[in-house]
Amino acid sequence: MRGFVKGNIFRKIFTRKAAKYFDAERHEAKYILLMAFSALLINLYMEWFARFTTSPLEGFGWAIRNPLVFLFNTLIVFTSMTAALLFKRRRFVWFMMSLLWIALGSVNGLILMSRMTPFTLYDMQNFADGLTIATTYYSPAELALIGAAALLLIGAIFIIFIRSEKWKNISYKRSLGVIVLSVALTIGATWGCINSGLISIFFGNLNYAYRDYGLAYCFITTSVNSGITMPMGYSEDEIGEILESKTKRGRDTILETKADSAEHPNIIILQMESFTVAEDYANIEVSKDPTPVFNRLYKEYSSGAFEVPACGAGTANTEFEVLTGISAKFFGPGEYPYKGKLREDTLENLAYITKRHGYRTSALHNHRALFYNRNEVYKNLGFDTFTSVEYMNNVSFTPTNWCKDKVLAGEIMEIMEESEERDFLHVISVEGHGAYPTSQVFKNPYTEVTADDEETKWKYEYYLNECHEMDTFIGDLIERIEESGEPTVMIIYGDHIPALDIKEENYKQKDLYTTRYVIWDNIGLPKKNRDIHSYQSGAILLNAAGLAHEGIIFDYQQTNSPDKTDYLDDMEALAYDMLYGRKHVYGGKNPYEPSDMRMGHKTISIKDIVKIGDRYYIRGKNFTERSVISLDGKKLSTVYLSPTLLALSEEVKPEDVGKLKVSQVDKSEDEILTTVGANEEL
Repeated sequence: MRGFVKGNIFRKIFTRKAAKYFDAERHEAKYILLMAFSALLINLYMEWFARFTTSPLEGFGWAIRNPLVFLFNTLIVFTSMTAALLFKRRRFVWFMMSLLWIALGSVNGLILMSRMTPFTLYDMQNFADGLTIATTYYSPAELALIGAAALLLIGAIFIIFIRSEKWKNISYKRSLGVIVLSVALTIGATWGCINSGLISIFFGNLNYAYRDYGLAYCFITTSVNSGITMPMGYSEDEIGEILESKTKRGRDTILETKADSAEHPNIIILQMESFTVAEDYANIEVSKDPTPVFNRLYKEYSSGAFEVPACGAGTANTEFEVLTGISAKFFGPGEYPYKGKLREDTLENLAYITKRHGYRTSALHNHRALFYNRNEVYKNLGFDTFTSVEYMNNVSFTPTNWCKDKVLAGEIMEIMEESEERDFLHVISVEGHGAYPTSQVFKNPYTEVTADDEETKWKYEYYLNECHEMDTFIGDLIERIEESGEPTVMIIYGDHIPALDIKEENYKQKDLYTTRYVIWDNIGLPKKNRDIHSYQSGAILLNAAGLAHEGIIFDYQQTNSPDKTDYLDDMEALAYDMLYGRKHVYGGKNPYEPSDMRMGHKTISIKDIVKIGDRYYIRGKNFTERSVISLDGKKLSTVYLSPTLLALSEEVKPEDVGKLKVSQVDKSEDEILTTVGANEEL
């Protein structure tokens, strides 16, 4: 009897424990399923909001058309949530993880309502950048509402934390098993998606990548995969071997300085925004060739296909490759060195190299100085001057409010004529920039477009007529250089194809990462047609100008064939050493110092301040429409009258008149770029 009772009690206890165990297991399974369902809804929200400006239903349509990519991104969100299983307050941790993803999707969607580039970690590199983003896109009232909402959210988080019950009987073994399994599934799914072509590890266009591969994958990839990865076997001996056996000059004489620019021609880089030719499109026909100048040059001078690291956007990375000779593909997906590394460090490039030979180095861009941080980066690339649109006069704009390129011809010629030495000019155009209108803009266009549908017709017609104006600018510039008699070598190319959602079957070049280039000269160079990568163009330019084997990367490119199996590996090792490694190429120390760069190539100065009636006027020289009168760093209401005269349209105290200054201001962010006072020059 005792044995029966004892056994019966044992069975009851065992059964009770088993029931509790299986109840807990079932409860946890339901919890995990609920977590997976919430990950799906959150991912759907992020993709819906990211596409809201295109169409309110486009996010749902994308998920239906791309179910595997959508589920892959859902798996990423879910995997991050499983970390909550290890915490006693797992519901609170789950809530916080969900909140982070919702915040990411919300910030990305809001930013895409104001700009074409999606949200990345680079946007929040520091607190100042974050404030810049906020004040750029939202009014003070909107920011106040956002601040109030943030305070309410913080309060809600605190309340949820207090009220969140602690999870009892956590099975860490089971929880770790779920986490490990989900991580393994995510890694396997990533490998499968990459190998099947559903996603990519190279982002030629950040906007297209987010659109095609999903927000969760792209944000994480761009956040954790940055810079140049240290190559296998990286060492001083390896770098020394590359320099000694695969370059002509090696390490010892690479930094020799010669003031011999008079023996060489001017060198001009002319990077044309989204510039292509009509004959490269199979889906349209034109009534008249919109780019006759470029097409003539293409036939008469060295030319070919130009393979770039960008598609539809990403100007700065094409620019980076041309200036430095370093492939942007060495960096993380969607990474812009201009937004990161080059804001901190100097880097050998065409400007530093030509400067060693006595060239004056100038950068020009008929757009904002702050765009892609060029006002910071160009100092670290060795430019003497940077003339942005804030320092230009006689500026005109396209119907979509981009500065027309014709203003650049006069600026270029002024620089060449005022300098006694030869010039290295890096010129970035902006007229061809998108977006492109889907309805008729030009009533009497230079060329008319025929297409299968109205939207395509009007977009291409607008774009190609802007290309015609850019082509006219190219012809005008060449004519003025020839009249000046200045010996010059100039490369002209499109930085990437336009953002017209072009399909490969409609584009006649090798792929969507290919434009065209021409190297024009007036010194009798032989015509050599070849297809090149944009990172090879700098070495070709230096060679054409009689500056062969100058610079580490350029020397390597001029000495070795790109067909060599280790060509890119060697270049990546050199680039890593120069930017992230121990600088073995220079004997252990980067020899390049930031330049004392001046904004604007023309001197801005104040002659005097006069009072006529009740109004004060500042007389001086080289004022522009972006010049404002300022007092103690505060911008005052100003009327631009001429390059020599500004009017103050608000009252100031008589004792403050002597402290009035003239500042150049960024129009978009209302930020002061440079300031000059009386008896000062800028």
